Amino acid sequence: MGQHQAEHQIQPVEEPTIGRLVADASRDISTLVSKEIELAKTELKVSVQAGGIGLAMFAAAGFLAVLAIIMLSVAIAYFIHWNGDGLALHWAFLIVFAFYLLLAALLVFIGIKKVKKVKAPERTIAQGKEIPKALKGKV
Repeated sequence: MGQHQAEHQIQPVEEPTIGRLVADASRDISTLVSKEIELAKTELKVSVQAGGIGLAMFAAAGFLAVLAIIMLSVAIAYFIHWNGDGLALHWAFLIVFAFYLLLAALLVFIGIKKVKKVKAPERTIAQGKEIPKALKGKV
């Protein structure tokens, strides 16, 4: 009976050490991070493909818009010419050209005025200069 009782004794549950707990936690965190990175890569791949297709569509639309403007310009010039009853055809094309030149000059003028309004982020720079003082405990 003595041997039989020894077999039925409850084995003490081995308590995990702090070292093992830290190792297990770091392994689990490492696994979690690697799985999150895999998921992010997969999502980014899908997003980049969709974004690339979207950009190609915008580029095609832009190209077609430029062609449309060229055709509109020719149509306006022929409208000014009016089958020979209006201005000569070369003058009609020069008028359309001058209109686009004036429009471009106006856009450059507006662009220059907007760019001159751009300022450095002064408040952010001032706060950034305070960070070293705060880290040293000098508020």
